[in-house]
Amino acid sequence: MKIQQISIFLENAAGRMAEVTRVLKDGGINLRAIMIADTADFGILRIITDNPEKTMQILHDANFTIKTTAVLAVTVRDKVGSLADVLTLFEKNGINIEYLYAALNIKGETAVIIFKVEDVEKGLKVVEENNLSSEPGF
Repeated sequence: MKIQQISIFLENAAGRMAEVTRVLKDGGINLRAIMIADTADFGILRIITDNPEKTMQILHDANFTIKTTAVLAVTVRDKVGSLADVLTLFEKNGINIEYLYAALNIKGETAVIIFKVEDVEKGLKVVEENNLSSEPGF
């Protein structure tokens, strides 16, 4: 399934992630997945939420620098080799993965892997043809 990821650009300073999550909490936004990448001077907080449009408006109103990106959400079984199987499928179909991160199901039965791929439409086609989709509401 193709979904919207929101990237928030933050200076590397104590409390900046807390500020973002506080703003989202106050706005009634539920996080589905979260990941941070950093450099010496700034970080990129990547999030998936239950309401991307509302999230973007809330963050914009709070003066955060944001960007949206289409990513793929793929549900895999929480068992040995599940990720390797999806990565092999992408490899065989020439899908270049730029980065990925995961969100585990609370019951431990499945995980949702978020893939940022070079060609999201080609990746989506492979996902759909192989019946790999995210859980409803993710």
